[in-house]
Amino acid sequence: MAADENVLGWVSQAHFPPRRLAGRGRGWYRGDCHVHSSRSNGGELTPEQLAAGARKSGLDFIAITEHNASDTHGVWGPLAGDDLLVILGQEVTTRTGHWLALGIDPGQVVDWRYGIREDVIDRHLDQVHQVGGLCVAAHPHAPYPTGAFMYPFQGFDVVEVWNGLWSSDLPWNADNEAALAEWGRSLAADIHRGKWRPAIGNSDTHLDDQIGIPHTVVLAEELSTDAVLAGIRAGRSWITDSAKTELSLTASAEHGSAGIGERLKTHGEQVLVRIDVREVPSGTVSLRTDRGMVHRESLPSSGSGVVEWRTSAAESAFVRVEIRHPGGRMAALTNPIILT
Repeated sequence: MAADENVLGWVSQAHFPPRRLAGRGRGWYRGDCHVHSSRSNGGELTPEQLAAGARKSGLDFIAITEHNASDTHGVWGPLAGDDLLVILGQEVTTRTGHWLALGIDPGQVVDWRYGIREDVIDRHLDQVHQVGGLCVAAHPHAPYPTGAFMYPFQGFDVVEVWNGLWSSDLPWNADNEAALAEWGRSLAADIHRGKWRPAIGNSDTHLDDQIGIPHTVVLAEELSTDAVLAGIRAGRSWITDSAKTELSLTASAEHGSAGIGERLKTHGEQVLVRIDVREVPSGTVSLRTDRGMVHRESLPSSGSGVVEWRTSAAESAFVRVEIRHPGGRMAALTNPIILT
């Protein structure tokens, strides 16, 4: 993972953002891990505008992911402040699919000049992993040349099942529906093999008023690059199109309970699944397992409600939740709780 020679002399004068914000302990943090400034093709916003937009949208963290460049990494130190974590990253736009390298070192650039036929993707993923970074398969069904993801998900840590850029006025479209279905179909087999890839959602911001639509809510031990990436890597996260939406998902048996991204040892006991939702008026909650959709229930017009459902590890290898607005547009979705 070589740094661009044109950047080397400049980054020594740069002000990189801190990797950890003080005084922010364990909690659920909202963030957008796919954000572009005017440095990227099609981007129109300055870093200052992005930082202001992130704060306005109620985000705790963002990842700056310019196309094949790192020369804006050094402007983010003064913009991060003590309330916005900025994770350094890059969108790697190869000839046969794009991916996000999150948590890379300041000033580093990941090579993008290849396609699937060169058979070199694993080497570049390894380089990101060696510095503690996270590799995300981006917008797998993007509707333009090079954007559609042709690599196998093997080797990637996370799949971006919800991308806000190509959805016109609504942050959910057929491309996202296809990405979610592809990820969902592979989930049972991946869990059975012991290695599953969590889902993530990002805005892919290029223009004003896109940031945070959607975003990912992550359970992290602190507000730091390492802790946020660890939470995403473990699947302790859910995705939503609004900072107003609140969601909790738990599974409980006689000897314990688990939350999103966790594993519940049931000892053969019955499991109570509980979903608590806020701010999705007249929405629909559906529960998904390795048997497909197993339960559906409507929320009241107030948008707040509790849904409960019972199962067992013998019936369900996992449970995850989708919440949709009236008409079918996605409002929120979770990673699974695994039942054993």
